[in-house]
Amino acid sequence: MQLKSLIQAGLCGFALTASMAGSVVAQNAVLSVSRGAVSSRISVSVNKAVVVDIDRPFTELSVANPAIADIASLSDRSIYVLGKAPGSTTLTIFDQDGQLVANVDVRVSPDIAEFKERLAQILPGERINVRTANDGIVLSGRVSGSRKVARAMELAQLYAPDKVTNLMVVGGSQQVMLQVRFAEMQRSVAKSLGSSLTVNNGPVSGFGAAAGNVTLTNGTMTSDPSSAGAIGIGFGIGGLAVNVLVEALESKGMARTLAEPNIVAISGQEARFLAGGEYPVPVANSTNNGSQTITVEYRPFGVELNFLPTVIDDNLINLELETTVSSIDQDVSFTANGLSIAAFKVRRASTTVEMRDGQSFAIAGLLQDDFADQNGQVPWLGDVPILGALFRSADFQRKQTELVIIVTPHLVTPTSSDALSLPTDRMRIPTETELFLAGKTEGAAGSSSSITQLSFDSSAGYVME
Repeated sequence: MQLKSLIQAGLCGFALTASMAGSVVAQNAVLSVSRGAVSSRISVSVNKAVVVDIDRPFTELSVANPAIADIASLSDRSIYVLGKAPGSTTLTIFDQDGQLVANVDVRVSPDIAEFKERLAQILPGERINVRTANDGIVLSGRVSGSRKVARAMELAQLYAPDKVTNLMVVGGSQQVMLQVRFAEMQRSVAKSLGSSLTVNNGPVSGFGAAAGNVTLTNGTMTSDPSSAGAIGIGFGIGGLAVNVLVEALESKGMARTLAEPNIVAISGQEARFLAGGEYPVPVANSTNNGSQTITVEYRPFGVELNFLPTVIDDNLINLELETTVSSIDQDVSFTANGLSIAAFKVRRASTTVEMRDGQSFAIAGLLQDDFADQNGQVPWLGDVPILGALFRSADFQRKQTELVIIVTPHLVTPTSSDALSLPTDRMRIPTETELFLAGKTEGAAGSSSSITQLSFDSSAGYVME
C-alpha cells in the first residue's frame, strides 16, 4: 500500500527493463501463487524487486519485517516486493473473506551480480566463486596470494557487512626458506717506535731517561719481553757507561667472520634460529627479609635469526626479520664480589622488507674506521733537535671493520629424503688398518660408513633389530 501511486506510474518502465536485470531478477521478475497453496518462497536481491501474481483476488497484505522487504499491491491480483536489506521475512496474503491465501517466505540476499562484476574488475584472472548463504556471502576458490584474499574480503564486506564467509585457499608454495649471509672483515694495524739513552758512572748513580716499552733499572735499560725489534748498543767513555736502546714494533691482524644460516617457515608463522651458545650471567635478587640471593640467567650469543614471512601475491614475500651476531668480549669485563662478567660484541639489524622469490637485499652495512696515535717523550730532552728522538716514543693504531648482511628468500616445497645430503655423508669411518697402520682418521672413499655393516669381534657392541 505505501508508495502505491508512484509504483503504478513506474510499472510500465519496470516491465521494459525487467529483461535487462540480473539473473536472479530476470528469473523471478513475475511469480505466481496457485490457489490453495499455503506456502511459497521467493528470492530477491537488495534494491531489486519482483512481482507476485495471485490467481484469485486478495484484499489484505502484511509483511513480518518491513525493514527487510517492502510490499505494495499493484492490483487485486499482483503484489510488488522490493528487497531492502539482507534477511528473511514472511509475506501473508488474505482474501475478501479473511481466509488465508498464502504465506510467502521472502528471502532478501546481497546483490551478488554486481559484486561479481566488481570482483572481476578488481581481481581479474582470479577464480573466486561467489555464493549466497542465508543473508551472507560465501567466497571459495583458489587465489594466487594472501593479499588478493584480503582485497576480496574487503570488497565483500561492502555488500554483506560482517556476514562474509571465507573458504578461499591460497595457491602456490606457502613455505619460505630464508638464506642470510653475514660477512664481516676486521683489519688492524699498529706501529710503535721508541728509543732511550742512559749515561751513568756506576751501577746506580748517574742520570738516565726511558720512553715507550723501555725501562731503566739500576742504570741498565731493558725492553718488554713481548716486544720485538729491540736493538741495544752500549759503550764506555772513560768512567762513563753509555747505553742506547732503539725499539720498533709493527703488527698487523685480519679476521674474517662468515655465517650463512638457512631456516624454513610457513607463511604467517615466526621462525627462530640460534647457532652459538648461552653465557651465564649472575643476577642479584632481593628477598622479603632484606637479604640478597644470586641467580643465574643465560644470555644467548652467536648467530641469531628471527623472521616472520608472509607470501603476498604469487612469489612476492613480505619479511619481518631481526638478525644478531654477537660474541664474548674478554677485553671488556665487569668484576663484582669476586665474579667477573665479560661483555658482548653485538651487531644487530631489525627491518621489514618485501622481495620476490630468489631476490636479495643487503639489509645492513657497517664500515667503521678507528684511528688513534700517541706521542710520549721525556720533558725537555725530547725537544732537543736530532738527539731528542732518542727520548721520544710514538705509536698509532688503526682498526677497520666492515659488515654486510644479505637476505634472500626462496619459496620451497618438500622433497624426497633421497634427494637430500648431509655433511656426514662424505665422511667415511676408517678401518683398523687405516687408523693404526696408516694413521688415517678418515677412511677411503670406497669404505662403508653404515653402522649396520660394521662387524665386532667381541660380544660388546650394538644390537641391531
